[in-house]
Amino acid sequence: MGLKTQGIRIRVDGKWMHLSDEMIHNHPGGNVITQYANADATHMFHAFHEGSGMAYKQLEILKKQAWDKSEDLEEYIKKRDDKIDVNVSTYDITIEQEKNITQRFEQLRQDVHRLGLMEAKEGYYYFKMVSTMSIMLLAFVLQYQQWYLLSACVMAVCWQQLGWMTHEFCHHQPFKNRRQNDRFGLFFGNIAQGFASDWWKDKHNTHHATTNMIDHDGDIDLAPLITFVPADLLKYKEPFEKAILKLIPYQHLYYTAMLPVLRFSWLAQSLQFAFVQNKSKFRQYRENAFDQQLGLVIHWGWVLFQLYLLPSWPLRIAYFLISQAGSGFLIAHVVTFNHNSVDKYPANSRILNNFAALQILTTRNMTPSPFIDWLWGGLNYQVEHHLFPTMPRCNLNKCSVLVKQFCKDTSLEYLCDDFFVGYGLNLEQLEKMAKHVEVNVLEEEDEHRTRG
Repeated sequence: MGLKTQGIRIRVDGKWMHLSDEMIHNHPGGNVITQYANADATHMFHAFHEGSGMAYKQLEILKKQAWDKSEDLEEYIKKRDDKIDVNVSTYDITIEQEKNITQRFEQLRQDVHRLGLMEAKEGYYYFKMVSTMSIMLLAFVLQYQQWYLLSACVMAVCWQQLGWMTHEFCHHQPFKNRRQNDRFGLFFGNIAQGFASDWWKDKHNTHHATTNMIDHDGDIDLAPLITFVPADLLKYKEPFEKAILKLIPYQHLYYTAMLPVLRFSWLAQSLQFAFVQNKSKFRQYRENAFDQQLGLVIHWGWVLFQLYLLPSWPLRIAYFLISQAGSGFLIAHVVTFNHNSVDKYPANSRILNNFAALQILTTRNMTPSPFIDWLWGGLNYQVEHHLFPTMPRCNLNKCSVLVKQFCKDTSLEYLCDDFFVGYGLNLEQLEKMAKHVEVNVLEEEDEHRTRG
């Protein structure tokens, strides 16, 4: 027993398995696996490893080495309690209801496979690759024709669409061959779009695994400029951060103006991640480090050369800001709609053991249309994408019919709204926290200074 004190334990298909530190560090997906320590990762495993023969082979080996029933953990995952707070919900589904949801979701998963909705659509993705790169070609042609600002706007759209392409390759949607997906992800992500694909996987897979869970999902951690939950306030420790805290009562007013900044933030995070990959504790990241870094160098090489070809510095600055900030807004108005408008859950919530409930209760779809399907890269079907992340984009609409029925059968609320409704709910959450900070934090500090 003492030999198994290191590493973590997770449950898959009803069996508790021990993963050593070495196994974790050799995990191709990096750190995301640790999010399910002492939790049921059954459907999360199937969602992430669809089509990976190597992953299922490793799972079978681990099952043969599985521990006993681990009654201590069985009781532990039943006793996780939630505490309601500002923008924080409680998971009040009973164990029996949870079992029913889990069984019905397994049936849904089998139906999705039976209907062929998980099968790769290579022809569709070859078309998407050509059509998306054609947008970049159009931007180059417009620049050559001296339509500089229009070219910058087109480039912004191109980078947004390249973001969706990278997202799909990193989820292994286009092809059955995962190495092929990784190679295309490197090209479309690092070279064409400017986001390191390994950084994206590390960040985004964790988001999928722990959607809207406090202290786990980095996508809801926007401090110090934005706070969604009271737990964020613990992060304001330095004098500079405490000074920014005085802005939070107005965050719902300046939030929209910050959306274009998203691309700059992600570019910085991507560069920082890629250029320390050589020292990562995860083997896959170390092996990929040179390719990831070279791809980003090539990206910034052609971007800077394109700016150099412009006739003046004012045009270069304007082109850079319009293309980069425009892309940031086009991406941000999508990714902030789907989850920020929905309540969050405590870090230790039992919802982590109910994959279907976690994805459905923390996600909002956008009303679909042919144009929105294209502009949003299929992420207007965010509920379906979170339930089946390796499903090709072109099948999400068909899948939505099955998911709606599943939600009806299990009494889980299926959220789907027009953009301004969902965005309004996003601002409403921000305003709740703004008032909380104003009343419970800043006023208390003023009273304390007055007494002092």
